[in-house]
Amino acid sequence: MSSATLVRNEPVTETQTARGVDMKLEVVVLPVSDVGRAKRFYQDLGWRLDADFLRSDGSRAVQLTPMGSPASIHLGDKPVFFLVVSDIEAARAELAERGVDISEVFHRGKEGPVNGRDPEWRSYGSLASFSDPDGNSWLLQEVTTRLPGRVDTDLTTFTSSTELAAALRRASAAHGEHEARTGGQRDENWPDWYAEYVVAEHAGKPLPR
Repeated sequence: MSSATLVRNEPVTETQTARGVDMKLEVVVLPVSDVGRAKRFYQDLGWRLDADFLRSDGSRAVQLTPMGSPASIHLGDKPVFFLVVSDIEAARAELAERGVDISEVFHRGKEGPVNGRDPEWRSYGSLASFSDPDGNSWLLQEVTTRLPGRVDTDLTTFTSSTELAAALRRASAAHGEHEARTGGQRDENWPDWYAEYVVAEHAGKPLPR
């Protein structure tokens, strides 16, 4: 039997040629019985404390990250897996097209979830949820500007052209407002302004105006 015949008889693996929206597994909610005790335990391991605050709905948000890890944990009462996206509507639409029974986009209100994206378009504010056939819960969360401490401020990385393009579109919109504030004159140094904006947004630092 020739090598050509062997190749023809091997199973063909289909490869995806069109890249979709980036969805990064970034946070896992870890069920704990005592948040304070769990927080102390993981801090004693040397994990970075990213957040400890009350959300608008009254729930407590505690996030910690193992040193050097791109993913974090939330301390909570039931397991949930967070997928961070830069465009919540596009990510939801893509999953729906793939046959996923996904919720409409919503945001957190004082009385619980409210339909529609965050009215102020705040980073971390717009969400959508779905479950897999075994009941595992997934939560899409739109993140465009990082809160301080969430990333290495000395490193700005993008894992795909789609993600970089979204950052550049946000920089373009902000730069248009910048030019309007400066009298509508064309900014010949716009590449430098774009670069400063993208790096600052990624690191959660004050954005240029």
